[in-house]
Amino acid sequence: MNANGIETMNVSKAQLEDALLEPATGAGRDDMLGSGRGLEAVKRIPVVLQVVLGQVSMPVSSLLKLGRGTVVPLDHRVGEPVDVVVNGRVIARGEIMVVEEDNSRFGVTLTEIVGPGGTDHP
Repeated sequence: MNANGIETMNVSKAQLEDALLEPATGAGRDDMLGSGRGLEAVKRIPVVLQVVLGQVSMPVSSLLKLGRGTVVPLDHRVGEPVDVVVNGRVIARGEIMVVEEDNSRFGVTLTEIVGPGGTDHP
């Protein structure tokens, strides 16, 4: 159990794929991990979602000069779509917006979904 009270388990990609494709012992079609109840367990796996406004590359000497009030210009321009990243992989792009219910928070409106292999699906 981690610090957030969530039970965690290390599983390799191959183990997960095997579990998704292999029916449970003595179970009918509805008890397969890839369908119905079994899929619910996979849906509860936590992922990290990040919205990337931009990035910049700089030498360590420049990094060491950064201080309070320093403006670091990023590679994205105002109005350009931001990347939505899940576990290190770009899955979508969108526009930054202010959440209506809570004006102190930002959100992102998805404008395109990135398919397998990086193909765009508007």
